[in-house]
Amino acid sequence: MSETPKDLNSSTRAAELLHHRGRALSKGEPIALPITTSSMFHLPGDPAETPGYGRVDNPTWEALEDALAILEDAPCVALPSGMAAISAALFACLGVGKRLLVPSDGYYVTRVLSSEFLAAFGVDVSERPTAAFAEGGFDGFDVVFIETPSNPGLDLCDLKTICADVRAAGGISIVDNTTLTPIGQRPLDLGADVVVASDTKAPGGHSDLLMGHVATRAPALFARVKEWRKMSGCIPSPHAAWALYRGLETLELRFTRMCDSADAIAPVLAAHPAVLSTRFPGLPTDPSHNLAATQMERFGFLIGLDLGSEERAERFISSSRYLRPATSFGGVHSSAERRARWGDDVPAGYVRLSVGCEPTEALLKDLTDSLDGVIA
Repeated sequence: MSETPKDLNSSTRAAELLHHRGRALSKGEPIALPITTSSMFHLPGDPAETPGYGRVDNPTWEALEDALAILEDAPCVALPSGMAAISAALFACLGVGKRLLVPSDGYYVTRVLSSEFLAAFGVDVSERPTAAFAEGGFDGFDVVFIETPSNPGLDLCDLKTICADVRAAGGISIVDNTTLTPIGQRPLDLGADVVVASDTKAPGGHSDLLMGHVATRAPALFARVKEWRKMSGCIPSPHAAWALYRGLETLELRFTRMCDSADAIAPVLAAHPAVLSTRFPGLPTDPSHNLAATQMERFGFLIGLDLGSEERAERFISSSRYLRPATSFGGVHSSAERRARWGDDVPAGYVRLSVGCEPTEALLKDLTDSLDGVIA
């Protein structure tokens, strides 16, 4: 990883990311990142310290990891999806007889991976709800996996306190920071040992790639994750790495627009008569608001709405001109889905709304018009 100034704020990190690679270019080299697809490298003589094989080395990955490292202020390992990043971190830190704690209301695939696969390999898996995650302490847990805000319910837990308590108990804390990105929340600065994220979401931003990454400031953990990637063959494609690199160049701009719009939209939706309840950490009435104001740099772009029934939720989504009915989130297009259809423990009418990059006024009018139709 190339050297980058430390202690940068989010806007300076965004500027540094745009020019970091360019400052090292020689005359005549392309400013746009090239895509290197070779599986083989010219390798005469001693292969030490030289790229040798495409499962281990790729210049496009390395440029992407440099860019991610600027945002995280930590070494990063690029992986082919968010779940690949989660898997790499968990498999690198766990083994037979180890104990793992995961959120019972977090991303359901993490729970399935833990209960159906890690448990089968001899890992003892426990679950707790995010809002009560610290209750019971962390003694005896080798790895504590944290997701805040939780997906899809948007509950929070105290990152700084929990990470300190996990470390004091001798465990490793892994934080899924997908919903906020390192621009909206900085778990490593709050004491986390490892961050994982799905860069499929806002970092890529255009709903056209699958990628993820692991970040850590612990050299031994970084080496272990990188070795796991090499030996498992769980590697990203050069084209996806290139596309994510390009997406990162506009992340700060897009993320700011999305969060600003969510800040403006959430209180209007919360007051609409079609909405039974709203979850958004930026609302002063949200149960997590005070904690969010202390540990999050932005309140994010996800809004949870309970419209009371499956039928009302689906009518709201399908009648909107500026909502794409789709799973996942974080794209330039606003999207929404009724999360109970995947088995999440949320009301049947709960909608996870992902605010995109549409002009705020036009999007807000469209959403309120759709809500008006729900009760017409």
